[in-house]
Amino acid sequence: MSNERRQVTLRDERSGPDSRHLWAYLDDDGNLHIDGQDLGPGTAPVSNDGEYEWFKKISANDLPMLLTLLGAPLDANVLDVLGRQWSGDRAGNLETLIRESGIRVETHVWSG
Repeated sequence: MSNERRQVTLRDERSGPDSRHLWAYLDDDGNLHIDGQDLGPGTAPVSNDGEYEWFKKISANDLPMLLTLLGAPLDANVLDVLGRQWSGDRAGNLETLIRESGIRVETHVWSG
């Protein structure tokens, strides 16, 4: 059995010297993690070294509310839903939707 955790890429964009990345995975307790990393000169407003990272965690207990918010059935796999419907151009909409939803999100930010 593999110890690798399934990870879904929600954003992998490059624009000149800048790149933006966003991934989602479930931890061993079933909590959803959405991790992001922006690299390049576009991070200058928030980072001195061209790197900005953030980590968000939504409790497993709140995933039914998230699935409802995403318009998915309660028995859906949240990673499948995110990968199919909330990746690429829609990843920014996902971040806004979660932020405005009232779902509790534990957030950690790191910038150089």
